[in-house]
Amino acid sequence: MSPKRGDRAAPPPGSGEWDVRFANGDAAKGWDELCAQAPTNTRSAWQLMRTDPAPATRTERHHRLKGELAHGTHRGQTLDRWQIEVTAGGRIWYLVDPDRRTIWIDRASTRHPRQTDR
Repeated sequence: MSPKRGDRAAPPPGSGEWDVRFANGDAAKGWDELCAQAPTNTRSAWQLMRTDPAPATRTERHHRLKGELAHGTHRGQTLDRWQIEVTAGGRIWYLVDPDRRTIWIDRASTRHPRQTDR
């Protein structure tokens, strides 16, 4: 069965790990596409979200988005949005919910997001 909005993106979190879930159905579908296209990189991205979703040392491939993309809303709460570059074009955008210790994947795609081309 394909994942859908609200589903967990992997097994339950272990001790000290973050819960990773889909914020919407499109993100779940994009996740499946990324897993098919780049399974090793997608797993590495999942591990980063589980253990260090908002790293103090940001890299070109893992960083907080800027400007109007820096925040997103989930369940009426405004949260910081981060990005992991999975492939040359593939990206995962996610919201960090520190109160629930949950990561909400709100975009996963094998294509580069045009919104960042400004």
